[in-house]
Amino acid sequence: MFNKQSIRLAAWNVNSIKVRLPHVIQWLESQSKVNRPIDALCLQELKLTDDKYPHRELESAGYISLTNGQKTYNGIAILVRKSALASLHSDPETAFLKVTKNIPNFADEQQRIVAATVTFKESPPIRIISAYFPNGQDPASDKFVYKLNWLNALRTWLSAELKSHTRLALLGDFNIAPEDQDVHDPKVWEGQNLVSPQEREAFQKLLELGLSDSYRLFDQAPKSYSWWDYRMMAFRRNAGLRIDHILLSKELKEKCIASTIDKTPRGWEQPSDHAPVIAEFIR
Repeated sequence: MFNKQSIRLAAWNVNSIKVRLPHVIQWLESQSKVNRPIDALCLQELKLTDDKYPHRELESAGYISLTNGQKTYNGIAILVRKSALASLHSDPETAFLKVTKNIPNFADEQQRIVAATVTFKESPPIRIISAYFPNGQDPASDKFVYKLNWLNALRTWLSAELKSHTRLALLGDFNIAPEDQDVHDPKVWEGQNLVSPQEREAFQKLLELGLSDSYRLFDQAPKSYSWWDYRMMAFRRNAGLRIDHILLSKELKEKCIASTIDKTPRGWEQPSDHAPVIAEFIR
């Protein structure tokens, strides 16, 4: 049952907002219809520049957005439900405070981070970070080296962020399956990116900052995943990985009352290969 005193945050790699916009609106509306509205949604892989972003359509659905886009690849956004915001912070100019785009002091042409402080009704501010972690391609590749460097820079920045923001949530596509239980067949994936010891160590180092994996705060069904390859009927076989996460600071962890994966949109026509992940808190 929906708790009116709760806030619901979600992350979803939509694999092109231009293609998946109807799905985003459909999913947000479906949550509201059952009285479980999403108050903030962090999107990854927008795959378009800021000037092409569908602000008008999403505002018509009740959401205002902060974007950090890029042509063809990457791109992230934070959507907030306008009616859930505190009255002094309910328009595009005031909804997103202390905005950060990309990791400070880390030279990077790829748009992978957008962060802002958001204030919901009857709630202290929350620092929300939408992140699209590098894929890494292959442990022997230059892209993997870039991923590890990016992860190190992220950790350094987050360490400072947590000192300034005790109510912080890091949401997005991490491109890391933290444990073997997050992989449908660990032996098949052995030696590949997303599951390598180096990536898993980097994930653990994020937790060592004081962050918690919201999904693992609760008992969950085995073989629960958030991404399934388009090939080999992976979704039908549930041959997936849990690589989309919501990490919470200690203060938000103590307020968290649920964390789930909604597989429903993955079964829609022309879906993203990812499913939305959700965390719910009391205010």
